[in-house]
Amino acid sequence: MTSPDMVICRCEEVGLGKLLQTAAAHGCSARELKLRTRAGMGTCGGRSCRSLILAMLEESASQAPGHDMPLGCQPPVRPVSFSMLGGTE
Repeated sequence: MTSPDMVICRCEEVGLGKLLQTAAAHGCSARELKLRTRAGMGTCGGRSCRSLILAMLEESASQAPGHDMPLGCQPPVRPVSFSMLGGTE
């Protein structure tokens, strides 16, 4: 992960640069980073970006990610297809 323009959380449109800046400024754990930037709080519930956030924290911080509380993930009860949402099924 090198480009600060790279989008980590697609649902909330949070980029790597913002995550790194917030983590450095506040010494955030994974949960704090999620609350400060909303990364992982979108419609997917963190299913697509959770592992990237943890990997980014692991690379950039001296502490293990989520040292005080683990980063929660709240996926939907069951995935819903776009055709179901559009009413074509």
